Amino acid sequence: MSENQQPVVTPPAHLKRKRTTWPYWVAAVVIVAGGVYFIKHAQTAPSANAGGGRRAMMGAGAGPMPVHARPVRKGDLNIYLNGLGTVTPANSVTVHTRVDGLLQKVFFTEGQMVKEGQVLAQIDPAPFAVAVAQAEGQLARDKAQLASAQQDAARYQTLVTQDSISKQTADQQAALVQQYAGTVKADQAAVDSAKLQLSYTRVTAPASGRVGLRQVDPGNMVHSADTNGLVVINQVTPVSVLFTIPEGNLPAVMKQLQAGQKLAVDAFDRTQTTQLAKGTLLTIDNQIDTTTGTVKLKATFPNEDGSLFPNQFVNARLLVETKHDATFMPSAAVQRGSSGTFVFAVGEDKTVSAVPVTLGAIDGDKQEVVKGVHPGDVVVIDGGDKLKDGGQVEVVAANASEVAAKPRGRRGSGPHGKRASGAWQHRPSSDQQ
Repeated sequence: MSENQQPVVTPPAHLKRKRTTWPYWVAAVVIVAGGVYFIKHAQTAPSANAGGGRRAMMGAGAGPMPVHARPVRKGDLNIYLNGLGTVTPANSVTVHTRVDGLLQKVFFTEGQMVKEGQVLAQIDPAPFAVAVAQAEGQLARDKAQLASAQQDAARYQTLVTQDSISKQTADQQAALVQQYAGTVKADQAAVDSAKLQLSYTRVTAPASGRVGLRQVDPGNMVHSADTNGLVVINQVTPVSVLFTIPEGNLPAVMKQLQAGQKLAVDAFDRTQTTQLAKGTLLTIDNQIDTTTGTVKLKATFPNEDGSLFPNQFVNARLLVETKHDATFMPSAAVQRGSSGTFVFAVGEDKTVSAVPVTLGAIDGDKQEVVKGVHPGDVVVIDGGDKLKDGGQVEVVAANASEVAAKPRGRRGSGPHGKRASGAWQHRPSSDQQ
């Protein structure tokens, strides 16, 4: 061994063993600590979700399920037909000038309400006044000729009696008098025509209503053949609404009209939440639109407050019939399954049973019941999707005092259930499983 080399020292065997096993001990400690943490977290999770846990337990039958319920009632039920409609003026007139000339003045304000016969505009009357004077002059000249001819005819008649002239000359003079008389009548007609043209220089409203925007400004030449005219007048008091209903509903409406009934029509806005006006059905179109399978109806509205505007879109609701002493319930109570419609009825013992129902007409949130439940029965309107037949419930409606459960027996089989051993056995639908 040289002087620079160090001797190699071999460690004892027990020290080598300690160096090679300590990582396994560290891993074991980490695993134990993770297991303890997981167990503690799993125990505290249910307490953090206590509300959900209670609801889950209720749904599993551990407690009553909170629901909203309402009683079945009896009373009047209105049968409505709904249709999309458009407000249409009772009369819409485009005001045209009847003579050609210079538009001098306009006597209306855009958007103003005008009455029939009110002066709207003035056309330069000077040319037409000249024409009147000319026609009157022609009339005066021909009247003078007629008077002279009449005097000559009278003289000729005297001379005929004296045998001074021939009878033919007297007859010719009489014919000349008739000719001048015809000319005077024609002249009088020309005067009347010229005066009529002069009156047309004052443009008046042909109907009452609201005027629109002015189409021509003063100073322009206007013509009777102009397409746009001077202004448009829409009669909006009263106003009409044109709407459509399916052809299948036509017999019910015709039956009421033929019986002399006046059917009420309500106009609602686009959202069907705000009632705009009330009116009555005026008439029905004389044919069905084969492309859409609908028929047009026309209703009239007083519209004194101007709530309806021409070409406005509205939802029309036609009251066809009012059913008296009808049995109805909230529409939200209706459940649908593979076997049809049913409701969950709340018994006196706070248990629910699935009862098949036969439905009738609907009025807003009121659903007519033809068969199945009776007035006074309490039906679930909210929370029914989590219920099972025979389950316990707790009515939590705000007006729980008026939904005191009425004892009811088991009637018929539900849409998802069957009778077995004298008891109702519920067979959940696919969406409840």
